[in-house]
Amino acid sequence: MELHSSLCYNGNMKVWLKYIIGIVLGILAALILPLDNAKAADFLSFLTELFIRFGRYLVVPLIFSTAIVSVNKLRTSKLVLKTISWTFLIIIVSSLILTLIGLCSILLVKLPRIPITVELVPEVYKLDIKQLILSIFPYSAFETLRDGTFILVSFVFASLIGWESGSELTMFKPIFSLADSCSKLFYNIAVFFTEIMAICTIAIMTNWMITFRSILKTGIYTPLILMLVCDLVIVIGLIYPLIIRFVCHDPHPYRVLYASIAPMLLGFVGGDTNLTLPLSIRHGKESLGIRRRVGGFTYPLFSVFARGGASLVVAISFILIWRSYSSLSFSFQDTLWIFLMAFSLPFLLGNIPSGVAFILLTIICEQYAKGFETSFLLLKPAALILCSFASIIDVATSMFGSYIVAVKTKMVEHHNIGHFI
Repeated sequence: MELHSSLCYNGNMKVWLKYIIGIVLGILAALILPLDNAKAADFLSFLTELFIRFGRYLVVPLIFSTAIVSVNKLRTSKLVLKTISWTFLIIIVSSLILTLIGLCSILLVKLPRIPITVELVPEVYKLDIKQLILSIFPYSAFETLRDGTFILVSFVFASLIGWESGSELTMFKPIFSLADSCSKLFYNIAVFFTEIMAICTIAIMTNWMITFRSILKTGIYTPLILMLVCDLVIVIGLIYPLIIRFVCHDPHPYRVLYASIAPMLLGFVGGDTNLTLPLSIRHGKESLGIRRRVGGFTYPLFSVFARGGASLVVAISFILIWRSYSSLSFSFQDTLWIFLMAFSLPFLLGNIPSGVAFILLTIICEQYAKGFETSFLLLKPAALILCSFASIIDVATSMFGSYIVAVKTKMVEHHNIGHFI
């Protein structure tokens, strides 16, 4: 009976179990089906892109309408400052911790060198801070709803509406009622989408597995993958539960990890923080009991700014590249430099929902110079793996962080673990 209740709720299979089944089927499809020819690979790539677009289809409408309601309610309940403070405190602290974990891992354990190869240098991402700031405020506020990548743009517009509509509750009640209804409507549609995404995960995982298999065959990146696996286990299995235990005084911190299984799996396979948002919001509400006024505010901000996973991965990757090129020891100044760069730069890459870890690596290599401008090419074949591990850690940060904010603002209704979706 206990096993049945842990796998099913109200007669329906648990969401996390559906995603695990989808991933297992994707792995089997990659191993069994003849997908090596160009036409099959092209079709599979098309399906993957289609399903990822499907998963991100409702992100902006859901975030926009929910943020209006969230900011409105936070203002009327006088919890805006407290929510903002806890949210950005967690973002900064988590990024610090994850960057330190990455540095300590690679400094304490010396991974085998990666053979140096000669490749054509692709176009490198150029960080344009001025343009990034300008993009938050387009010439028309309605243009913010067109950007499905940088969700901070629509979130800012929604926050302005939510804040002002909370100043005169009677006058702006129709605006709030419309946003409230849209939020509930888009949430219900998103629930359906998250169920369908479990099936779509089969194709996404198949495409992922084919690439991963080719990476694994070389054996070059296996030690790096093992280190990332160990760091992932330490972060989500030890450090984050301990933080929940002592910060929230929660005697059962692994409930949060259990509620995060499906979003983390989708984040790992899809490698896209925006893709996981509807699923994360759903689990936050229906499993962890995070109220909408907090979840609608924290999840978008964590998705944009909480990129500590990328910091961890890049700290390891850059030092591995250094050791592959040179036998010289890594000085304290160099260590401090990579720490500051890996910690700070991800905050400026919120407009990139996928592939941020490898893009960050290219930027750091270019900034370091000294002949390392194109050294990121050593890890280009493993870019998929790097981005997957960064994404799953960032999704975990979003789930654990949102729960902490909800507890600290007393905006959580604890559910029995048997009622988790």
